[in-house]
Amino acid sequence: KGMFNNSLMGNILPVPSRSEIMSLETFHSRGTRGERLDVLSIWDQATLSQVGEVILPGDKRFMGMPQRVVLKTLNQDKWLAIFNFSPATSVSLVDLDRRELVGEIATPGCSFLYGHGDMSFTSLCADGRFLTVHLNGDGTEKSRSRSEVFFDSDNTPIFERAARVDDMAYFPSFAGLVHPVAMSGETATPMASWSLLGPDEQSWAPSGIGLNGEDDLGRIYFLMNPEANGVDGMHNAGGAEIWVFDPEARRRVLRIPLQEWGLSFAVSRGDEPKVLVTNPADMSVELYDGLTGGFIRKITGFGQETPLFLWGSR
Repeated sequence: KGMFNNSLMGNILPVPSRSEIMSLETFHSRGTRGERLDVLSIWDQATLSQVGEVILPGDKRFMGMPQRVVLKTLNQDKWLAIFNFSPATSVSLVDLDRRELVGEIATPGCSFLYGHGDMSFTSLCADGRFLTVHLNGDGTEKSRSRSEVFFDSDNTPIFERAARVDDMAYFPSFAGLVHPVAMSGETATPMASWSLLGPDEQSWAPSGIGLNGEDDLGRIYFLMNPEANGVDGMHNAGGAEIWVFDPEARRRVLRIPLQEWGLSFAVSRGDEPKVLVTNPADMSVELYDGLTGGFIRKITGFGQETPLFLWGSR
């Protein structure tokens, strides 16, 4: 077991190639008020000691529930892209070797970060499109392009959290569809959507905080709620089962009934994936076999910590 502190709605990103964990933090001179300071703190993955920091100017880094789409490494893990929301949207770029800010790229109307090759990133826009930005070797913008519109944020909303297999991202919708998006080439390319639901499952829909994942076998996972479809406000309620799909065949290959209600989950790496699920009632974590769906055990003893946001590892 190990622990390090993260101040005020921080997001983290483990970077195994560097044996480091990136952590966004915010401090105020009077604790809960006063002059604000945003910091990228860099932690050693083995010792959990701080090994560096970069001051982030402008009081603009995204502050909200932890997300996996706020931080992204680029350029063979030499750069860190940071999503800003102030409420203007932009991306700050940090050189991790030199521990200094490279610059900032405006992404008006477009939010979050999705991997798109080694020298590019994609953001999701409120008008139902994607913005893809390609970078030069010095971190400046080389070009940008937008995809075609593929959803309506008012009438056919999607989750900004996607399961990812290689260059394909799978965005679930509130209504139980999944939108495959090719994150390669000049711009992100939405593909034909398909349904997660069977003929007698129309009341089901994806729901939760960390509601999707993927494994090294090429499968994608979704936390499913039996009463969420068409019910306003149920998209973050959590679910009773995790459904596993073969995305190429577009078919479900496993259902994992949960012992208790789940709010968030993550999938481990390797050929024998395990699934960790947060139970919001007592903030315990349940462990399941990702191949059989069988319940393994319940993990408790986190003290006052709340494991709402999980990362899968080996």
